[in-house]
Parts: sequence; structure tokens; C-alpha cells
Amino acid sequence: MDYRKNYQSWLNSPAICAEGKAELASIANDEKELEYRFGGELEFGTAGMRGIIGCGMNMMNIYTVMRATQGLAEWIKSLGQAAMDRGVVISYDTRRKSDVFAKATASVLAKNGIKAYLFDDVHPVPMLSYAVRYLKTIAGVMITASHNPKEYNGYKVYGEDGAQMSPEDTAKVVGYINQIEDYLSVSGDENSPLILPVPSKLDDDYIEELSRLTLSKEAVEKCGANLKLVYTPVHGSGYVPVTRILKKLGINATIVEAQTTKDTEFSTVKVPNPEYKETLSMGIALANEINADVVFGTDPDSDRLGVALKNEAGEFVALSGNQVGILLLDYILTRLAEDKTMPANAAVVKSFVTTGMAKALCDDYGVTLYETPVGFKFIGEKIKQWEKDGKHTYIFGFEESCGYLRGTHARDKDAVVASMICAEMVCYYAYIGKSVFDRLQEIYAKYGYVLDKNVSIQYSGLNAMKEMNAVVNALKTMKVDDFAGVKVEAVRDYSAAKRTDANGNVSELDIPKCNCVYYELEGGSFVCVRPSGTEPKLKIYYSLKAKDEKAADEKLAEISASVNALLEKAKQ
Repeated sequence: MDYRKNYQSWLNSPAICAEGKAELASIANDEKELEYRFGGELEFGTAGMRGIIGCGMNMMNIYTVMRATQGLAEWIKSLGQAAMDRGVVISYDTRRKSDVFAKATASVLAKNGIKAYLFDDVHPVPMLSYAVRYLKTIAGVMITASHNPKEYNGYKVYGEDGAQMSPEDTAKVVGYINQIEDYLSVSGDENSPLILPVPSKLDDDYIEELSRLTLSKEAVEKCGANLKLVYTPVHGSGYVPVTRILKKLGINATIVEAQTTKDTEFSTVKVPNPEYKETLSMGIALANEINADVVFGTDPDSDRLGVALKNEAGEFVALSGNQVGILLLDYILTRLAEDKTMPANAAVVKSFVTTGMAKALCDDYGVTLYETPVGFKFIGEKIKQWEKDGKHTYIFGFEESCGYLRGTHARDKDAVVASMICAEMVCYYAYIGKSVFDRLQEIYAKYGYVLDKNVSIQYSGLNAMKEMNAVVNALKTMKVDDFAGVKVEAVRDYSAAKRTDANGNVSELDIPKCNCVYYELEGGSFVCVRPSGTEPKLKIYYSLKAKDEKAADEKLAEISASVNALLEKAKQ
């Protein structure tokens, strides 16, 4: 791809606005920047597209957004007039240009004769997912880059079931997008009567839907009003719905007011990712001031929940997504069992890189546990499948990346309902005279300590995704007997959907294919390596069983050193 030629084409085009031309002129002599922006195209995958905001073919801007939307429009038109009339619902978060990209998306759809419902203000991912099913649209679009740094934005497409679009339909949309060679040729109609507001009643109905999922009404009534809990929306779209549902239930939460503003720069944090303790630091400071025991926060599009707890020494510790997931799972199973409302065919779903501890809890309660590839759409597919065949009743789904869903109102991670369940859980344990941290220690004492740790190796440049996948592909060809003396009992190659045990016996895996290598270790531990589908990062997941935290840390140090040595060989 001739990046210089592409650059000149954009620079000289009358379609580029004055701001864009000035930006392009400023990089005229920066070869590395020119190659990055114009030497490749922003990839549109099963999670949509995500990139740094800026002018260029490999960047997030109004031109790449409109081109992607034109491809989506062509696919919808191929489905017929009924699909066009059902339309698309569009939401956005508080990031730079999110509102601009959302309006551009609506305008392109309308220009193509497709109805476009547009939220009048920021709304989170779960409400977009809910809106798709509520309005019975053919698709949904969410403008967000989730928990990424402020320089990023993204474009996520949802299918008619409210889950992120299936790989099959995504491939069709991508086919249409790729036919549009001239990025600057797409236009829209921002004044079209086909652009409609999302009914305000939807917000009320969503909150009402969540309120029906509560599990500890008596505990909330007794402890909710005097609860000492701190919440921060980290400048994101969770502020209104999270505070609304807590207020409706009567749960008191002290809000970090400085982080309620729709700040596109997320100026009070390094990155708006609530799984980091630093991101919750203002909340922790406020919690220390009012003597609260729990802090929780949501990311910009409010699909992830981060939690910090006060430990036995009175210091706040940030929990991993796995730990929060285990606490919520344990709480939900406990309450359903206590109230004798556990469905006979109850099932829980998690991604296969999520903590191995979930199996012990589900087995204890006689609940079926299913594993899926990484990506909440696969959890959404299970919900859809069970609604059709009645085989199971979905009660909870979660991923290690701080994503949780109680209920079937949405088909993606929902930090609003997770915040509600988390706050209710705090009430429940206060009601019976213990803290959430106490309960976490009880879980470890009962089921054994498990250390779950994720490590990301950053890649950069145009070939980042190719290089990461090459490393994973190389691993598939390498025989591994052990990591630091811990025996590998089996290797799962998810790209081939096959499991090979230590004796060479091969069995099929009933799971959608993805590029990932998973090592089953003796004692129920695992190591997994996969390229991120949304970021240029190679991800390594460790789930290690040990007698206690100290032993687990020592085990991690030894095994991770062995894994790193293997990765170096795979790069050669």
C-alpha cells in the first residue's frame, strides 16, 4: 500500500475539513506517522473497530466511521425493506468525538433509507444492548473504546439479539466495507426524518427491569440507607443509571463528585480502567475519609466494574476481575439456594480464560458451568440458545476482564446491574455481620486459594496483529511437557477446536474456534496465551491453585519465567 499516495489523496481532497487538513499538514515530514496512518486500514473485526483518534485510513475519524456505516447499511439493505424499517439504534459514551461519530452514523444510515434511533445523551453499552431488543431493531451501534486511554475511540456493532454481531454477519458487513475504496465518498443526511430519538421511557423500563433482579430485599431495607459505600463513574456514562438504580432500591452510595463530569480527557486518572487501583484512588481517598469498606467504579461505557475492598489491616486492595466475579457468583448462588429459588437447570457461563475457581463453586451448588471463547457475545449466544431450547436457565455470566451480567435484559457486560448486585451484596453481608473481604477469605478457605493473573505484552506498528498471531501459531507446533516442573496434562488448540493430552490422545472441543493455546496443568491450574482482538497486546493468563497466597506467588514467578522462555523461542 502506497502510504505517500494515500496521504496526498486525503490532503488534497475537498472532503477533508480544515481541521483535518491542518492535522495532515503537521505530519508531512514524519515518515513513521505517515506510514502508520496511511500504510494500512483500521481493521474491522468481530468486536468492530477501535483505534487512535486522528486523520488517516488507520485512525478513528468521521471518514472511517462513515465508511464502516455505509458497509453496515449495504448489509441491512441486502436483508430487505423490513430490516431497513426496523432500523438501527445508536449510542455513545463520553469519549472525544463520540457524539460526532454517533450523529455521523445516524446520518449515513438515514441517507440509505434506514431508520436510525439516536440517544440524545450518553448511554452505556448495556443500555444499547437492551435498546436493540426493546425497539426490535435489526442492529445497534455503540461508539466507545471501552476502558482504553483517552486517545482512542471505537465502533461496536450489535446484532438483533442485543449481543455483539456474530462472526458470520460481521464477515458480510466487512465484505461490503471493503468494496468502498474511496473513504471520502460516503455522505449522510443529518436532517433526515428517518433519524428518530430513542423513547425516554426506555430508560425507566431498563431501571425497572434491573430492580426485578434483586436478591436480598430484607437486607437492603435494613442496611441500605446507612451503607458506607463509594461509587465513581470515572467521567463515564454509568453515572446516571447506576445512581438511579441504587436510589430506587434505597441503597446509599457516596459519589466521587469530581468524577461525575463528562470529561473527554479523563483528567483525574491515567487511564479510565476501573480494574486498576490508581483509577479508583479518588474513591479510595473518599472511602477512607468516611470510613467506608467498599469502593466501586465503572468505565466510560459502563460495561466493566472495578472493586476495591478494605482488608484485615484496614488498607484498600483492588480486586481482580476474577475475584469480583467469584464474589458475585458466590453471592448469587448463596441467595438463590437460601431462598430455594435456584432453577433446576441453572447454568453459569464464563470465558475459558476466567478463573478455574468458578467450577468448584458451581459443582458445590449443582449448577452447570459452560465455557466460551473470550468475548461476551459468546455468553450472549448461550442465553439465546437456552431461551430457544429450554436446556438451561441462565443465572450469571462473567469474564475476567471485569465484565458481569445478571439477568437477560442485555446481551453484553453490564456494569450497571453489576453495581447494583455489588451494592446489594455489601448490604447482605453487613446484615449478617461480616464484610465482603471476610467472605472472600471464607471462599478461599473452603475451595482453596487460586491466583489469577493476566500479563499483556504490548506490540506496535502496522504488523502488530500479524506478529502476535504468528507467536501463537508457533506455540501450537512446540511440544511442552511442563512449566517449571509443573506437568502439562493437556494442550487445547482452540483454532482447531482440539484437545491433546500428555499421551497424545486427541479429542474435539465443542466451542467456537479462535486463535488461542491453553495449557492444562496438573492440580487444576492453567496457562493460556492469546492475541487480543481489540488491542495490539499478546495476553497471557495464569490461574494457579496453591495452599495460600505466598505459595501461589512463588509458583507464579517460576511458571511465568518458564512461559516467557517459551514465548522467546516462539518468536524466533
